[in-house]
Amino acid sequence: MLNKLKERLEGELFVDKLTTTLYATDASVYRKLPMAVAYPKVDKDIEEIILFAKENNIGIIPRTAGTSLAGQCVGDGIVVDVSKYFTKIISVDTDKKQVTVQPGVIRDELNLFLAPYNLFFGPNTSTSNRCMIGGMVGNNSSGTTSIQYGVTRDKVVSLKTYLSDGSRAEFKTLSLNEFLGKMSLENLEGEIYNNLHRELSNNEIKEEIIREFPKPEIHRRNTGYAVDELLKNNVFGQEDEGINLCKLLSGSEGTLAFTTEIVLQLDDIPPSLSAMVVTHYKTLEDCLSDVAPLMVNTLHTCEMMDKVILDCTKNNRTQLENRFFVEGDPAALLMLEVKSNTEEDLELQLEQLLQTIMASGLSYASPVLKGGDINKAIELRKAGLGLLGNIVGDRKAVACIEDTAVALEDLKDFIGEFSQIMKDYEQEAVYYAHAGAGELHLRPILNLKKSEDVALFRAITTDVAKLTKKYNGSFSGEHGDGIVRAEFIPLMIGDKNYELLKRVKTYFDPTNIFNPGKIVEAYPMDESLRYEVDRKEPEIETLLDFSDSEGILKAAEKCNGSGDCRKTHHMSGAMCPSYHATKNEKDTTRGRANTLREFLTSTEKTNRFDNKELKEVFDLCLSCKACSSECPSNVDIATLKAEFLYQYQEENGYPLRAKLFAYNTALNKLGSKVAGLTNSVYESKLLGGLLKKSVGVAPQRSLPKVSSFDFDSHLKTVKNQNNVSLSKVVLYIDEFTNYLDVELGRDAIEVLGRLGYEVTLFYAESGRTYISKGFLKQAKKLAVKNMEKLREFSEKGLPVLGLEPSAVLTFRDEYKRFGFDKKEMEAIANNSFLIEEFLAKEIANGVLTADLFTAEKKTVKIHNHCHQKSISNQKVTFDILNAPKNYEVSIINSGCCGMAGSFGYEKEHYEISMQVGELKLFPAVRKTSSDVIIAANGTSCRHQIYDGTERKAKHPISIFKEALL
Repeated sequence: MLNKLKERLEGELFVDKLTTTLYATDASVYRKLPMAVAYPKVDKDIEEIILFAKENNIGIIPRTAGTSLAGQCVGDGIVVDVSKYFTKIISVDTDKKQVTVQPGVIRDELNLFLAPYNLFFGPNTSTSNRCMIGGMVGNNSSGTTSIQYGVTRDKVVSLKTYLSDGSRAEFKTLSLNEFLGKMSLENLEGEIYNNLHRELSNNEIKEEIIREFPKPEIHRRNTGYAVDELLKNNVFGQEDEGINLCKLLSGSEGTLAFTTEIVLQLDDIPPSLSAMVVTHYKTLEDCLSDVAPLMVNTLHTCEMMDKVILDCTKNNRTQLENRFFVEGDPAALLMLEVKSNTEEDLELQLEQLLQTIMASGLSYASPVLKGGDINKAIELRKAGLGLLGNIVGDRKAVACIEDTAVALEDLKDFIGEFSQIMKDYEQEAVYYAHAGAGELHLRPILNLKKSEDVALFRAITTDVAKLTKKYNGSFSGEHGDGIVRAEFIPLMIGDKNYELLKRVKTYFDPTNIFNPGKIVEAYPMDESLRYEVDRKEPEIETLLDFSDSEGILKAAEKCNGSGDCRKTHHMSGAMCPSYHATKNEKDTTRGRANTLREFLTSTEKTNRFDNKELKEVFDLCLSCKACSSECPSNVDIATLKAEFLYQYQEENGYPLRAKLFAYNTALNKLGSKVAGLTNSVYESKLLGGLLKKSVGVAPQRSLPKVSSFDFDSHLKTVKNQNNVSLSKVVLYIDEFTNYLDVELGRDAIEVLGRLGYEVTLFYAESGRTYISKGFLKQAKKLAVKNMEKLREFSEKGLPVLGLEPSAVLTFRDEYKRFGFDKKEMEAIANNSFLIEEFLAKEIANGVLTADLFTAEKKTVKIHNHCHQKSISNQKVTFDILNAPKNYEVSIINSGCCGMAGSFGYEKEHYEISMQVGELKLFPAVRKTSSDVIIAANGTSCRHQIYDGTERKAKHPISIFKEALL
């Protein structure tokens, strides 16, 4: 049956276990395995899917980024993912300040496109760097800017849609006469207008809507269908001219029609200057009491974070840096932003805000942020949802009551009663979100693997729904009803209004094919959960130590589906390079974590890792480690992949090519003894070509040359030429420096010697090649051996300085998972540095000064290794290359280079590898003139840059050496 549909589509249709597993969950607590997943390419595909669904009584679940928190994107029918192909920005009308887009356009990318026109789309969710306009319309999203720019519903001008019979319909503002004209149509669209007119012309129905729906001043309101919005026009006796059914479709979660094109109303770009005051509070009550008086100021942002969220930021490498403004240990804080186009007016607004803060006297600190510091604070706030995944164990902050919105004057009392409910349930809830809009994302902390907590899940949600109704609030402020809140709609708006919503659904979708089980006739909120309730947790033995997450399964379960890994290469960061190239869900951090979780819990095999689906989902992971720092939940796919490869290969054998790459150091050592001959073979078209073909290396790749060098003799020579005046250091000669990049070791010895450091050399293979190919026993054996020396250096206080990030940073990362004494391992990790880290610190401390360097002018552009970006930071490389006063240095916004050790050499991965390089890095390098120096500290990065651009990049230490006088 599905094969017939597949033949009718220009796009793709998948029914395999891996793909359906990937789409069984979103960012909610629910799991429903779909029948199939479709990627439509053209409008006609959507029509075919609708007709097929209607013929066979199958549900259609529309999906974009899949970041919904209420279960809107899960269902057992056909998931229709428009995020891959429906991504065009069709046109911009600057006169009307409108833009026409397809539903798969990402919000932040839309605003990047609009910036040259000095226009932007206002609603700004925490997921704005990956959420898509179609999903924002479906959920009526709002976000941090709603107090100034409104919600998505306010911005939708028109929608081109398919109705449930496969016919097309465009919804836009209609005059009274145009509305009446639509009623004369003899088709489904005409029936919709007729039925809505009949229903909403009934005074009794109108009065019931006005009486029961949330207070009109609450602009974040998604409870059910927005029939109350349709009353505000002259068609139904009000003053506003024109009626637009887009008001109804916005927030309808894809249950009424399938949207293919959206026209949005834009705003002028926000004022260019801004300042943010972050008020700190000793109690949550003080924080909430301050909201109403502070809102008398013209604020663009009024956001709240509580201690639970703030504490989660301490365990995330990226967000730890964004905590710089936090003073003490606040119970809560408010982020208050003012904006202006002039410095004078900004300072005036800021002074008025500070006076209001001082007059209230409730906060104990109120630092003022400006410039880039504001963006860091906002990023900290945006990461809140994902950061909740950092709570170790099965108890998690659960989305169920997290979308309540009340009138601002009711906020303090509402929270007071809410807190009492939580106290009665012995719950410590999480409080964060849009305080200025009267909405707080409140979350109980529950273990939904246990039936007693599932019962609490329902009980707490029910009690908070009743409390919200008491204050005439909205139970779904911006996250939608989905599964989790839909069954409470009768309570929130009354049974009569709920019956009206059911009729509205029938008018649009009489056969109930559009996203069934959402808003009306809802699925039960405590069934179809992501985890089987009261299951016996599988016991999974691993070679690597995952005790920091209570085991590998819980390490995978840290992914809560927030989808940060779906941001594209147009955004900052490197996560996730394979997704950037393919745009396939299976190539995201989320996709890999979800698949691992699914098969570790559902497989009946003795070796739970022995599944081809896992092999497929990990195949394109470049082990860049971007996810370990950029994912708010710290899901470290590179480490999970290493364990998977080990377990899978233990069961199925280790392939020859994997062995060659894993034991590459031994082969390089052997080849270096006859380096001239080895390199001649590598460079030979015939012999090198045969070698590459025989082991599965891409023929387009150049092979790295091996070398041999006597570092000890060179060190003696350098020592004889220079006086020791500074501290003792250990220079780590790793496996790459020893046999491939010997000039780096030579340059590092010269730099350290000329600067006056007393240098000891430490030769060791880090184990990186073994780890990346899953040869974990061999890697651990090396680690045990290396620990003897590393322990000695640590105890003596001799810093270990490394040149190749992927080698030296294993001492700070993977070695911690080999079961060594944690305290001892932490000391070793803290004693291991990139050479740039060490030199940057010496420069910052005044040990190394500008007079040591040339005054010559040079331009340097830096591409840093992914492991450095994840485990260390990029600034240290910038700092050492910026030491010469006339060096103009900048960091390329390059993401991952795409080589990733052996990955880019493998013939089946070559194309993806080069695609990743072409996204950012290669174009940036090609744009530079030939006299610009390209700096890259990774051996794979330098090789990839050469293969992709024919430019030779230098290690920062070589550039640093050349700059020394």
